Amino acid sequence: MTVSPDEYKKMGEKAIPKTKSARNLSGAFLIGGAICAIGQAVLNFYLSLGLSTPEASAACSITLIGFSAVLTGIGIYDKIAKFGGGGTLVPITGFANAVVSPAMEFKSEGFVLGLGVKIFSIAGPVIVYGVLASAAYGFVLWVIQKLPEGLF
Repeated sequence: MTVSPDEYKKMGEKAIPKTKSARNLSGAFLIGGAICAIGQAVLNFYLSLGLSTPEASAACSITLIGFSAVLTGIGIYDKIAKFGGGGTLVPITGFANAVVSPAMEFKSEGFVLGLGVKIFSIAGPVIVYGVLASAAYGFVLWVIQKLPEGLF
């Protein structure tokens, strides 16, 4: 049996499942917004305790990372991600989930070869890039500061 290119295209279009764009977008909006609102509430809480803005921001980041790591560990974050899709990729919580998820899959291989190795399979490249980028930015800033006044 030979199939013409047009017939093949029609067969392919029938086989592709239709996306639920409105549902996906609304879920991402709701979950992403909820994560951000929780983050703002946590930040406000730390500010109300008398922490300075930089200290409260750091404590808020640590708290959100802890929440998402624990929720990933007990299997709730995956259920939230199934509903919220891209909304769960809010940087801090999404990164924590991306670090913890592979570690959870390989925990049966032990703490060092399973958990430890898999945690750094995701976090390692991000840490390396972050350190190298901050060194490069620091060098550029240092060069700019050493230039004679009035040049910039």
